[in-house]
Amino acid sequence: MTTGSCLCGAVRWRMESPYIRMTNCHCSMCRKAHGAPFATYIRVDKNRFELLSGAESITIYEASASFKRRFCSQCGSVTWIGGGAGVIGVAAGCLNEDPGIRSQQHIFTASKAPWHVIADTLPQADEFTPGTNRPVINRPGPATTEPGILHGSCLCGGVAFTAALPILAVYNCHCSRCRKARAAAHTTNGFVDPKGLHFLHGEDLLEQYKVPEAKFFTQAFCRVCGSGMPHRDMSRPRVGIPFGSLDTDPGQGASHHIYCDSKAPWFTITDDISQHAEGP
Repeated sequence: MTTGSCLCGAVRWRMESPYIRMTNCHCSMCRKAHGAPFATYIRVDKNRFELLSGAESITIYEASASFKRRFCSQCGSVTWIGGGAGVIGVAAGCLNEDPGIRSQQHIFTASKAPWHVIADTLPQADEFTPGTNRPVINRPGPATTEPGILHGSCLCGGVAFTAALPILAVYNCHCSRCRKARAAAHTTNGFVDPKGLHFLHGEDLLEQYKVPEAKFFTQAFCRVCGSGMPHRDMSRPRVGIPFGSLDTDPGQGASHHIYCDSKAPWFTITDDISQHAEGP
């Protein structure tokens, strides 16, 4: 039995093995929803999944007529997706224990973020796993490139922002808070001067959840689709942008893995980027 919960702990569940499949999805929709370089999902029979608490806190965003994404309305953590054919996809980043299964494939690698490098030897599929009977949703292309400016938005398009270069640092963070917040193996955050961050529209759609025991950690997300968004705090010298929310190529990826002592047990770091037990 494996348990899981969102960042704030309102939504809790448990599920029982054996599990069907574990995959890393690089599609733009998953990157937007999670604010991460990719999403890792465990497919499990609905009869082996039990919601323990928090049904009233779950918001459903219908990404298409046949596909539903669920997230916690209090903290923004993605919880699970799908539900058709008696199978759901549970976000592995929110698990509390090692599920005993490992990723078997990368899917939608044709949509991979240009700043993320796949360094392992797992099989790759341009779209769905071969044999999957599900339509591919065509997404709009990236925004027009604007010199010196990054563009980003949420999955539903309700929130859009720009951030002025330069990027001060980019980290892959494996801490438990980031994993829960992004419901992913890790997040990739790029840091910029907060004075250069501007919301073009939808700032009124943003929700914020601050971890009570944390000094600064605050999750910002769109209340409609749950996508991770930048948290603009003008009192801080820099603000973190979830790279998964970007519509334009920042021209660089992470230079460090941080908080590796908190890394998910089911994820293996295979690239040659420097690793730090805690902060950089």
